[in-house]
Amino acid sequence: MVRKPTPKKSRRTTSKTKNPLVGIVMGSQSDWEIMRHAADTLKKLGIPNEVAVHSAHRTPERLVTWVKDVEERGAKVFIAGAGMAAALPGVVAAMTPKPVFGCPMETRVMGGIDSLLSMVQMPGGIPVGVLAIGRAGAVNAALLSAAVLAIGDEKIAKSVDKFRIQQTKAVPIKPK
Repeated sequence: MVRKPTPKKSRRTTSKTKNPLVGIVMGSQSDWEIMRHAADTLKKLGIPNEVAVHSAHRTPERLVTWVKDVEERGAKVFIAGAGMAAALPGVVAAMTPKPVFGCPMETRVMGGIDSLLSMVQMPGGIPVGVLAIGRAGAVNAALLSAAVLAIGDEKIAKSVDKFRIQQTKAVPIKPK
């Protein structure tokens, strides 16, 4: 008879947001350096989000619980950042019919190409929208999440419009 080990009580890995519209998850703490740009962009747009660290391989039960919980509290979109095997976005997409945007992390072995290829090779029926490797992908995942949410929310639509106007104004007409 094989005994299952008794799970140890883990430290709290996330602080719960009352009504998050976007769930941001990453496979390890080291991904936060990049994924914080997704959270920061959503914050600038006034979109409530919840950030967590859950590994598809090392903490699968915790991941399942978090996805169900954050979805029940209002999440309409998920952003998942992962490197190497980059299974996290696909696992999240398998758990929810909501849009999932994948952010490939840069890796030492192939610079993130391995992560990118893992994410885009999802089987038919489990879609993951995959963005660029690294910081640009995290920012764009947040902006794409905002665009999806803006379809049914005028306040978010105005926030996205304002962001784009400010972004345009920040580009000089002539070099300085």
